[in-house]
Amino acid sequence: MNTHTNYGVDAPGVLAGLTVGGIAELALAAVLFGVGWPILAAVLLIGGVMLVAGAALFAHTTLRGKFQIWDTELNRLGLRGDERVLDLGCGRGLVLLKAAARVPRGRVTGVDLWTRDQSGNSQEATWANARAEGVADRVELVTADMRDLPFESATFDLVVASLAIHNIPDDDGRAEAVREAFRVLKPDGRLRLADFRHAREYAAVLRECGAADVQIYDLGWRFWYGGPHARTAMVACRRP
Repeated sequence: MNTHTNYGVDAPGVLAGLTVGGIAELALAAVLFGVGWPILAAVLLIGGVMLVAGAALFAHTTLRGKFQIWDTELNRLGLRGDERVLDLGCGRGLVLLKAAARVPRGRVTGVDLWTRDQSGNSQEATWANARAEGVADRVELVTADMRDLPFESATFDLVVASLAIHNIPDDDGRAEAVREAFRVLKPDGRLRLADFRHAREYAAVLRECGAADVQIYDLGWRFWYGGPHARTAMVACRRP
């Protein structure tokens, strides 16, 4: 990551809640130990430690872990360097710009509504990161809904999404976003959807679409949002 980039924090309210809640429970536990209520104090101590540990894991994921995981995932794809790449819900551009660095003769497109789930999410912030990373010349940003992509079918060699599709609140909407992602893939194009919810649903929709090599695999503790209850999985496939 360039030292002049700023990719924000995922769900900052959740991180703040874990941190403040953990500190509050630890402080109350200390008070209860002091007044002679050791059992209740012990319960609060355990809860406080778990919340603080969850906050630490969350902070690691959003500030470092997901960067490392996406580097690994993009490297595994073995891109030639001339591909067209689409990032759904690109936010401030972490995955989008990592892909751009790997396609010096290609083009990357980021789609977002620029409205939620990441601190400081805006086109201006994404463009600033693109310039700082030195890849702005091959970047396009589009304001659009994942459920109705403004692209022709079979346009992209690679479509990615990182913690974006789960923000669509209804089952039908998420399914439509997955179908749209598959629709815009070229033959033999590849799809990578990372999310901590609904991975099995995404995979089922892709199989219905006729996707090949559909897989779901865990991305490990570096992509935990607070603990194993919010672990991130990758849904991968290829368009025949």
